[in-house]
Formats: sequence, C-alpha cells, structure tokens
Amino acid sequence: MDKKFILNFTPTGVIPTKEMTPKVPVQTSEIIEQILEAADLGANMVHIHARDPKDGLATFDKNIYAEIIKGIRAENKDLVTCVSTSGRNFPEFEKRSDCLDLTGGLKPDFGSLTLSSLNFNKQASVNTPDMIRALARKMLDNGIKPELEAFDLGMINYAHYLIRKGLIKPPYYFNLILGNIACAQANLLSLGLMVKELPPDSIWSVGGIGDSQLKMNMMSLIAGGGVRVGLEDNIYFDARRKQLASNSDLIKRIVNIAGVIGRAPYSSKEVRKVLGVG
Repeated sequence: MDKKFILNFTPTGVIPTKEMTPKVPVQTSEIIEQILEAADLGANMVHIHARDPKDGLATFDKNIYAEIIKGIRAENKDLVTCVSTSGRNFPEFEKRSDCLDLTGGLKPDFGSLTLSSLNFNKQASVNTPDMIRALARKMLDNGIKPELEAFDLGMINYAHYLIRKGLIKPPYYFNLILGNIACAQANLLSLGLMVKELPPDSIWSVGGIGDSQLKMNMMSLIAGGGVRVGLEDNIYFDARRKQLASNSDLIKRIVNIAGVIGRAPYSSKEVRKVLGVG
C-alpha cells in the first residue's frame, strides 16, 4: 500500500446554499480562499463547481471558472484542478462543456465525466451515451484528462467501453462515490467490487454521500485509495447532523485519521506525476 494518497477537495458542488450552511463558499473569492486554505492543509487536487456571483447558484460560465483557476494559480501553481461538466442544472452540451474551452494558463487539468445517468434524492443527473462520448472526445482533443465519476459498478463497465473506443487514455483517475440512494451503497463489499472491476492503470479515490462520507473516506484510506472530501457531498461534521462542518474541519479530520495509520497526502507536484498531468 502506498503511504501517500490523493486528497481530492470538493468545496462547493451545486446543492449546498448559504441557507443550508453559511460555511459553504459560493462567491468566487470565497471559493478561491477556501481552496487555497485546503491546499495548505493537505489537499492536492480540487473538484471545482462555479457559482454565479449574483445569486450564488451553479453556473456553467467558463469566465467564472477562469477567474477561480487564475486565483488559485496566482498562489499555488501545482494544485491539480478539475472543472465540473455536471448536467444536473444545464443539460445542453454547449453549456456543460463551456469550461473545457479554457486554454493556456487557465486550462484545467481535469474535467469531470459522470459515466451514466443516475437519480439523486430529489433530482436526476442525465448523462446519455452520446453526451458522455462527446464530453470525453472534447477533453481528449483539448488535452484535459477526465475525472471519471462512478456511482456504481455499471459506470465502471462503461469506462471500459470508453477505453475500447479510444476516448480515454491511461492513467485513469476514478472518483468512486458511494451511498447515493439509487446507486452503490456505502459498504465494504460494494467498494471492493468496484475497485476489483477498475481497468489496469487506474488510480482511485473514494467519497461518500451525506453521512457516508467519513465512513467511505476511512475505508479507502485503509484499502490504499485516495479520498474525496468536502461540503459538496456532506455539510455535517457528525452523523447525528447536529454540527455543521467547514471544509477545513473535514480536511483536518481526514489528514489526522490518515496519520494514525501511517498515511499522508501527496504533494501536488507528486500528484501531477502520478496522474500524468504537466
């Protein structure tokens, strides 16, 4: 087992609002500030969702993504950046892929690629085969690696299909996200099956939805994987949902737990080498 691991930070997502928790960053300056703080605490990769400064809601606007990436790289040039191509709010390819048009010093290292449609508690995330292939093709053409989001075993099978079609190239980076109501549940058997079916040359991190976050992060650390953690997936610090978490709380806790079993986050430079990004 590698003693070092990927710590993939998910600060914002599309769901948490200031009404739900005042600790979620929604203004561009807040998002940048919390990402830089997370990097100082050990995060080596960040999964970015942009928010509209006017209303705090999710936006596809590449100019806001550009502002976030610019703010990060002004202080930290090595942190691995991933932009979201989520279709939960914007189903059109042109909108979902807008952030993949960034170039030069503002080009992201990764773009998220959810590998099938799925249902959340109150909303569907629709990812048709044509959409997935089109996003994968644009990432490949633009030199942006896909962050492969898998919520169940079937999504991993679809990744094998994309490999056969030449649409994704190794090394493959997976976020395995368990505990969603309509997908793989947050237990050791589900995680083991998903890891077993990953293609060769895969690197993986594990996240959990809501109360499952800490449990799945710990399982991954013990099993030799990386961690996906942040307010995007879980806004509470405790399972009883009495204490709202901050992003820094969640990162400090996971770094401390990892230290108990002799593991620590890679540096961002090390993650770049592991994931094959410049």
